[in-house]
Formats: sequence, C-alpha cells, structure tokens
Amino acid sequence: MDTMLKSRPQTQQRSNHNGQETNLWSSGFGMKMEAITPFLGKYRPFMGRCCQTCTPKSWESLFHRSIMDLGFCNVILVKEENTRFRGWLVRRLCYFLWSLEQHIPTSSDASQKIMENTGVQSLLSGRVPGGAGEGQAPDLVMKEVQRILGYIQATLCPVLLRLLSWALLWFLNRLFLNVQLHKGQMKMVHKAAQEGSPLVFLSTHKSLLDGFLLPFVLFSQGLGVVRVALDPRTCSPALRALLKKLGGLFLPPEANLSLDSSDGILARAVVRADLAPLGLWTGALAVFRNLYNCWGCHRRACVRVHLAQPFSLQEYTINARSCWDSRQTLEHLLQPIVLGECGVVPDTEKEQEWTPSTGLLLALKEEDQLLVRRLSRHVLSAIVASSAVMSTAIMATLLLLKHQKGVVLSQLLGEFSWLTEETLLRGFDVGFSGQLRCLAQHTLSLLKAQVILLRVHQGDLVVVPRPGPGLTHLARLSKELLPTFLSEAVGACAVRGLLAGRVPPEGPWELQGIELLSQNELYRQILMLLHLLPQDLLLPQPCQSSYCYCQEVLDRLIQCGLLVAEETPGSRPACDTGRQHLSAKLLWKPSGDFTDSESDDFEEPGGRCFRLSQQSRCPDFFLFLCRLLSPILKAFAQAAAFLHLGQLPDSEVSYSEQLFQFLQDCAQEEGIFECADPNLAISAIWTFKDLGVLQQMPSPTGPQLHLSPTFASRDNQDKLEQFIRQFICS
Repeated sequence: MDTMLKSRPQTQQRSNHNGQETNLWSSGFGMKMEAITPFLGKYRPFMGRCCQTCTPKSWESLFHRSIMDLGFCNVILVKEENTRFRGWLVRRLCYFLWSLEQHIPTSSDASQKIMENTGVQSLLSGRVPGGAGEGQAPDLVMKEVQRILGYIQATLCPVLLRLLSWALLWFLNRLFLNVQLHKGQMKMVHKAAQEGSPLVFLSTHKSLLDGFLLPFVLFSQGLGVVRVALDPRTCSPALRALLKKLGGLFLPPEANLSLDSSDGILARAVVRADLAPLGLWTGALAVFRNLYNCWGCHRRACVRVHLAQPFSLQEYTINARSCWDSRQTLEHLLQPIVLGECGVVPDTEKEQEWTPSTGLLLALKEEDQLLVRRLSRHVLSAIVASSAVMSTAIMATLLLLKHQKGVVLSQLLGEFSWLTEETLLRGFDVGFSGQLRCLAQHTLSLLKAQVILLRVHQGDLVVVPRPGPGLTHLARLSKELLPTFLSEAVGACAVRGLLAGRVPPEGPWELQGIELLSQNELYRQILMLLHLLPQDLLLPQPCQSSYCYCQEVLDRLIQCGLLVAEETPGSRPACDTGRQHLSAKLLWKPSGDFTDSESDDFEEPGGRCFRLSQQSRCPDFFLFLCRLLSPILKAFAQAAAFLHLGQLPDSEVSYSEQLFQFLQDCAQEEGIFECADPNLAISAIWTFKDLGVLQQMPSPTGPQLHLSPTFASRDNQDKLEQFIRQFICS
C-alpha cells in the first residue's frame, strides 16, 4: 500500500512560514511545464506476474487479457447506485444500506470440518501418539477438541460486523480522498477465487493501517473476510471476546509449546485444520490513532492497493522441486577469492537462506523447509515488482546520489522528468501524475524536513539536502527505486571493479573507455558481486541461475547504451556464421547419421569483448548507477574495517549495536550518513557470518559471535575491505 498526499481546500489564513514558502515558489517559473503521466504510450505497465517457470498454467490462465485497458476504482466511494434502492433518504443512508447488503460468510460448519480433518481424525483413532489410543476415550478427545475450538473462535455476530463496516466506511471517507484499486488486478483475484480453492493473501504491510484497510478492500470486493491467527497475549480478555465475535482467530496457549511436547499436539492439529475467518476489524484501533494525528491536518491521503497476479500453490509445489540444484555456502564460494587463493568463481549457486526459523517451519522436513523458503523469495520478488514507485523516492534518489551539494530547481525538474521516464521504460509503475511543477512542489513539501529551499537572483530556486541525519532518511526512500535499476547497478559496479586495477579511479571517462572488457571477465565480476550482495536485496527468483542473471545484467548494460560490443583484433566477427567449422566430433560420422547433430557441435568463436560507450550522457548515468549500491557496499566496507575495533566475543544483537554506533561515528566524520542505518549493520553481520568472517559459538549466556581464525589477522581483514571497495565508485 502506497500513499499520496493531496492538498485540501483551505479557508483559514496560512501561517507566515507557509506564506514565505508560497512566495518562494511563486517567484520561480512563469513558463508552462510538461505533464507527467503514469504510462508511456497508451497503457500503464503491469508488474508482479507469477513465475512462468514454476507456475506456467497460472501465468496463462489467471492473467486477465484486458488488464491494460482497465482503469482504477475507488473502493470507498459508495453512492445511491451501489444499493438496490433509490431516493433522497437512500442518498443519506447509502453507507448503512451498503453495509447491510454485504455478504458475510458463516462458519457454522467449521467444527464439523475440523473434526473431519485428517490430522484430528488420526488423533481420535489413536494412530498418532497423544490421541485416543494413548489412554483417552474418543468422546473425551472430542470434548477437548470442542474446548479448543471455543477458545479459537466464537459465533460471528453479523449485526456487529455490519455496524463496524458502516463505521469504518464513514471513517475511511474522512481519512482518505480515495482508495484506488486496479480493476484488472481485482478481476484476476476473482478468477482465482472461482477455482474453488482457498486464497492466501500475503502483505508487506507498508502502513500501520494495512491491518484494517486491506481486509476492508477484500471484503468490499466480495471476497469475504481474511483468515488470520492472532496471539492472545496482545489483547485483553474483553477485547479478545469482542474480536472473536467479529470473527477473530486466537491461538490456544498450548499450541505455542515446543514441537516435541505431547501436551500441545491436539491443539496444534486443530489450529492447522480449516482456519476460521478473522474479523475485518482487528486494526480498528489503528484508525483512531491515525485519526488523532490526521484530523487536524489540512491534507488527506490517496491510497493505492497493489495486487500481484495469483498463482496455484499446488502447481508451484510440483514444478519448483524440479528447479533445485546443488548449492554451496558463501564461505566456500567467495572466501578463497577474497583471500587471493583462487581466481575462478565456482559454477554453483549460493546457499543463503535468511528466512526466520520458526517452530512451525522447523517441524517440516528439510525438503519442505527449502520449499517454503524459496516460495517466500518468489512472493517477495512479485510484491516488490508490483509496487508503484512514488515521487518521494525519485526526488530523494536525485538529491542523494547526484546533488548532495544542491541543485537549481530548473535542473532538478528536468532530471525528475527523465528519471520518471526511465522508470516507466523499465516496466515499473509510478504512483503519481500531474503537472511537473506541481508534482515537484508537492514532493518537496513532503521532504521539507530533509531539504532547504533558497532563492537566487535569477528567479530560480536552489534545493539543498539538509546535512546530517536527513541524508539517512533520503537513503531509505531511495531504496524504493533500487529494484527498477538493480540489474544495471550491479553491472555498473562490476565494471567499476574490473577497471579498478587498470586505470586510476579518478581517471577520465575517455581513458576508461579505451580498456577492452571481455565477456568472461564481466561474468566473473558480476558473479562475485552477486555472491557478496544479500539475497533479500537482489530478490532473484530461486528457479533462475546466477549465470542467467549475469546474462540479464550484461544485456541491460548493452540496452541502456553503457557497453558497446567490440571485436577483438584478428578474430572472426561473431556475426559471421557462414565460416563456422565443424568440430572433429562430426567429421568422422557417415552420411545419413543425424544423431548428435546439435548446434553445440560447431566451434564457437571466442568470448565477446566490450568497451564503455563514449556518449556524452554515459559518464553521469554510470556514476548514478554505481551510487545506487553505494550505501550497502560502503556499510559492508566499514564493517570490515570495524573487525579489529569491535569487542568480540559478543552476542549478535550487542555486536550489531556496536557496528551501528561505528557507522554513526563514521557518518559524522566522513559525511556518509546514508550508511548509518541499523538494517545495514545487521545485513553486514549476516553476510560476514555466511562468508566465514564471523562465527557463532554456544556459551552459557547464549550464542556468541567470534572472529574466525582466518580473519583474525589484520592482513586478511584488509583484503576483505579492499575486495568490497573495488565495487564502490566515489
């Protein structure tokens, strides 16, 4: 869920500060500025399609053919036409009448369905330890099941549900200008619901209001209520009783016991059967918290809910297992290269799974655990791809990566339009539109705590990012734009690392363009950087190999014009297929024998070579791409420099606090505030654990981090830091 703020008509007199800001803007431009549209050509881009490799049938059948032609609807816009009645009284009671006509699913047969569940039946028949065969009578076990069901849920109260739906619809219309939902995305979800199988919705929870807004959207579109399990410790008994009447589902205390305990086996079996519907309104309290903050505000938000393409989980579980291959730890893949002991990147995938190992996940078999972890990567990749890029992310990226010392507004407007167009060209959606000048004014007003506006004599304005922690906030916003240019950014940093040992880092672009870059060398650099960067940043689909990713990165660099193919001196042109020679494998075969006559048996020319393009726009664009990954790479480099300063052994939480404090101190000294992020500190520690730099050892007080013997020497620590810094462009 993304939010956009629009001005609300005001009649009261503005403050002196707002008056000064208005005067600054009114003294700027009198020329007509272009309009920004959220699409190129006729159609808006669609992102978030399911994986064609793992779910080919879902890719084809659950995609709406006319999705590009369908627009948006406002799900909180309820009028007289949305009811079955007409008249002046209906127009005043349309919210209440709408809530009366909504379908509320019943759960009267939930007890019977749970009793018929395979796991519960196994307990009743005594086939599972802890069931009726362990000394308990079947009728006593059935009574225990009924008791657990009574704790989990209560009978729904339709009157209370409709009353709260009416109240929340009234609140939403006063909190938001509109709640936008793409009709094509909703039609795909409806098509998946018609298959008859239960739907599972996964959300990234970008807002605290998602807890009630997303269930409301699904409820208003005829999809019923969401099924969610809650922790009873988060609610008081009175609130828990109210939410159970609204359809809330609460876990019994014994369901949270150790998986090895036999006391909670029946409760866990009941919880895993046909979950009861959770009430719509578990986030109702968040409404009042936000109303308190927004009621006196002169702006209301426009909300847009993104839905990725649904896919069949059954189809995924069948096809995903065929995409598994051998993997090695990061320690075996990258550590020999870091230490200079090996120059070849092994032809295998990286094993890096950072999915939290919860109790329910550990209860699964190792093969099923891997299936769940890779499914999460598929889902996260689709979620990130389906999210629209906001104007604040584009503006923050420009100010952070290109104009930390300030920029005139006329130039900033041109670059804002350019970066928006580049985002749309890469198939990503944007969540804004309008006149360029109004968009810039609105965006800078949202970033007023991080920027300074100064008036100059020529009638222009100068936009200067506020030094200090404001840059950290701009860095967080710029992360939203990283998935759009991620492939090109990885390729640019890999090229930077390849040129680091050949030409001076500050050398002119013309000197760097003289160097000939072979395809094999580029592959090696890209692979090393892919192994170094965490997977929660790259979000590669687990069915895609690293070499396919390398080829995609190389293709993107060629498409954006940064790399130009160059024939090596004395070699046959790669496009000359007429003079290819047959290999010795085919020369001895008799005529008529067409076995093994594949194209692989032709002698392939040598690897391609490339040069950096000498177009005038390339140096700035290359630097822009390199700086997109600078925050995380610089944080990793500073974490390597901190190895000889940190206090080890220590717990992971405490050591992450040490590292974060070090990043803050470096930010004050060097002005690199975009690295002073606790999440970057945690990511660096996890990567160093995978790399074999840090080791986690048991102790009486809990797991402790130790510096591995290999990196106990200062020389190897310096090698690690230099390995990381080769990809950083100043």
